[in-house]
Amino acid sequence: MAWDAESITGPDGQDWRVPVSELESRQNALSLALASEGLESILIDDPVELYWLTGGRQNSMLLVGSEGSGIETKHWVRRSLKRAIFESGGDDSPHESEKQPRMANLSEALASVGCTERPSMLSGKIPHDRWSFLNSKMTGLTGESRDGTGILYSLREVKSNWEIQMHRESGEVNRRMFEAVSEIGMEGCTELELAAAADSVSREAGFGGRIRMRRWPMDCDRVVVAAGRSGSVPSYFDSAIGGLGASPISSLGAGFAKVKKGEPVLVDIVHLHRGYVSDCTRMFSLGGLSVEWTSRLDDMVEIKNKVVGLLGKGEDCSSAWLSGSEMASEMGHSGNLMGMHPNQSSFLGHSVGLELDETPVVALGFDRELKAGGTMAVEPKVIHEDGAIGNEDTWVRTSEGMECLTAGSSLPNLMEW
Repeated sequence: MAWDAESITGPDGQDWRVPVSELESRQNALSLALASEGLESILIDDPVELYWLTGGRQNSMLLVGSEGSGIETKHWVRRSLKRAIFESGGDDSPHESEKQPRMANLSEALASVGCTERPSMLSGKIPHDRWSFLNSKMTGLTGESRDGTGILYSLREVKSNWEIQMHRESGEVNRRMFEAVSEIGMEGCTELELAAAADSVSREAGFGGRIRMRRWPMDCDRVVVAAGRSGSVPSYFDSAIGGLGASPISSLGAGFAKVKKGEPVLVDIVHLHRGYVSDCTRMFSLGGLSVEWTSRLDDMVEIKNKVVGLLGKGEDCSSAWLSGSEMASEMGHSGNLMGMHPNQSSFLGHSVGLELDETPVVALGFDRELKAGGTMAVEPKVIHEDGAIGNEDTWVRTSEGMECLTAGSSLPNLMEW
C-alpha cells in the first residue's frame, strides 16, 4: 500500500510546511545574489540550505541559476521524491522536483537545463571529498566551481516576517521549558532530571531532535544545566558554559551533579520550532543566593541591556563587544567573563536562525551592524570556581529597536525552589 504524504503534519493535523511564498522569495533572492557575484548558477546539497530553499530535507540537490541566465531551477531528488514534492508545496511548488540523474550523467543534466559553466557549490559546508566528487562529474562544463557559502549565509541573516514568527513561537515553547524546570527542582535533584523535564516539553511541542551548527566539529545539547561547581567545568564547546555532560562522549550540558542549597544553578535552554532557534538562560537556586552571586547576576543583566541597546541603535557588533567587555572589566569581571583563563570565550552574543551559530556575532572582527530582521541571542555570563551565573534572551532587530523573542521580563532572572 502506498504511503500518504499528507499524513506528514504538525500537532492536530496542522500544515507545518514552509509557505510557498517563502520558497519563491528565497529562490528569487538567491538568483539575484548570484548575478551580482558574477556566478552563473549554484548547486546545493547541504541539509539546512535545502530546507531553507525547498521546504524539506531530502537526499537531494537543488540547482538555482542566476537572474537572466535562463537556467531552470531543478530539485533533483535521490530519495524521497514524493516527500520532496509534497514538502515544497505540491502542485504549487516554485520549482520542479524530479528523480536525481546518475552522477555519471551530471554534466549532461546540468547542460540540459542551461548551464555552460560549473555551478558554484557550498565548499564552506560540504566535506571536501563530496566537493571533489561532484567536481569530477562536471567535466563537460567550463571554468572552476566557486564557493557560494557566503551568499547563502548573508541571505539568511535577515529573516522574513514568517521566520520571525517561527522564532517567536519557539521562544514561547522555550519559556514553558523553564516553567517545567521550576516545578520539579528540589534538594538532591540531578542536572539530568531538570534537563529531562525541559526536554519533555520541547519534544511534545515538536522538537525534531537536532540542533544544527555551522562550525565543525561543534554539536550542542538543547538543555545545559550547571549546578554549583559544575558551572566551572570547561568543555570543547566554544561558549562560557560547558557543564559536566552525561559522559565523555557527551561532555556538554547536564550531568549527575545535584542541586544543593544556596548554590547557583544555571539553565541554558535551546528549542527549535520548525527549525528556528530560541536560546535563553535563567538562574535557579534552592533558597536564596548570597549577595555576591546576586550582584554578579545584576551586573550581567546590566551588560546584556547595554549590548542589546547598542545593537538596536545600529552600532556595529564589534563595538558592542568592546562596550560590554569594558563594562565587565570596570565591574571586576574581566578574568571571569564568558569563562576562566585559559578557557574564556570572546563574544557576548551570536546570531541564530536555522543554525545556532549564525552571523554576525558580538565579537571583534564583526565590524557591521545587526541588520533589521536579524535575530541574535545576547548572553553575558561569568564563571567562577564555585559556579556560574548569567542571563540570556533571543532578540530581533526591528525599525524601532530590539524586540525580545524569548521569555524576557515574563520570566524572573533568578527563580528559587
